[in-house]
Amino acid sequence: MSNSKKNWLIFFVLCELPLTMPGKAQNNNNNNMKKIETGSKVPSFALQDQNGNMFDINTVIGKKNLVIYFYPKDDSPGCTKEACYFRDQYDVFRQADALIIGISGQSVESHRKFADKYKLKYTLLSDKDNKVRKLFGVPADFLGALPGRVTYICDKTGKVVYVFDSQTQATKHVDEALRILKDLK
Repeated sequence: MSNSKKNWLIFFVLCELPLTMPGKAQNNNNNNMKKIETGSKVPSFALQDQNGNMFDINTVIGKKNLVIYFYPKDDSPGCTKEACYFRDQYDVFRQADALIIGISGQSVESHRKFADKYKLKYTLLSDKDNKVRKLFGVPADFLGALPGRVTYICDKTGKVVYVFDSQTQATKHVDEALRILKDLK
């Protein structure tokens, strides 16, 4: 087998391996990161949404169940699949009195283009400095090169009731959130 074929084989094998272990603590090489877990309260934060408006999490705690999902990058294949699946289930989330909030490190402009392109009806927040990602303790995957994909489901009091961490199962984040929200009614 040629070196080129071996390199491609190694690449595809790595792409198929789970890069994080759900429910296991991650070594982030950053002792300043607190890990938000089931039972934790959602930390206070404010970020700009895709329209340039400031979104403060404290304005929705006490009013809605929350689905806060961190994703690596706008318009990448897995993130697009995840975002569009959240979009397709938007009315089901509304019936569960849940607010969907997507967070990644791209700019407000990138989020606006992403939301417009795929007709996303929910909030996307720009965490350009990854401060909120670090506040939640979202692990990086693939030797720290890829921002993690983690979803937090919170009840109306702001308590985290479930955490789903999987880089490779993008659409399962939506299924898991809906499954947990059914029990919150």
